[in-house]
Amino acid sequence: MRTYLESEEVELLEQAATNLRDQLLIRLLYRLGCRISEALAIAVEDVDLKQAAITIQHLKTRLRLACPRCGVRLGRSHAFCPGCGGKVAEVVSQSRKHRRVRTLPIDADTVEMLRDYIDRGGPVVRGGRQLVFGISRNQGWRVVRDCAWRAGLGDLVNPDTGRVRGISPHRLRDAFAVHAVKLDDSGDGLRLLQEHLGHASFDTTARYRKVAGQELKEWYDKLWKEEGGTR
Repeated sequence: MRTYLESEEVELLEQAATNLRDQLLIRLLYRLGCRISEALAIAVEDVDLKQAAITIQHLKTRLRLACPRCGVRLGRSHAFCPGCGGKVAEVVSQSRKHRRVRTLPIDADTVEMLRDYIDRGGPVVRGGRQLVFGISRNQGWRVVRDCAWRAGLGDLVNPDTGRVRGISPHRLRDAFAVHAVKLDDSGDGLRLLQEHLGHASFDTTARYRKVAGQELKEWYDKLWKEEGGTR
């Protein structure tokens, strides 16, 4: 079974869309390699058609545990506070929000698709902002899933766990990353990919090199399979 989507399969997904909005959503998820939450948060004001760029905002909430007596940060396994030394009977949960902003380039074909969509009045006003899509996360997932079904695309396999998984918005992000690594897996290429995807850790980006290297393993296995067949 396949481990990731190929560019040709993403084209089939786009062609299976029944309207321009859904086609554009699939296009941006793949061509930008963005998260579904990021794509659905894009407002018209974030789109610069002249400069061929989109500003992406990623808001992430992190939970911190702290000692109720001295406020020192605690780990989940702490039985005693490293600050005051007291026994930890209960902790204080602190929610912190981290907002990351990055500006991503878009190709000429996608610029024209965006311009056409905006000119047709596709964007929707939500909460005082003119959002490009104006749909919920669940609706976004359904768009990708339904297009995959209409395109006749089967499930994928997680290269690390072997677990079978359906085609979802994140599989388009994976496809972008693997495509990028196959074209350029140099140190600079991976660094640029990390910045583009908005990964805080380089290790997260580097795992796509391992996925993209699947072709090498298949080639190597084939060598010995053919060797065995000639004996």
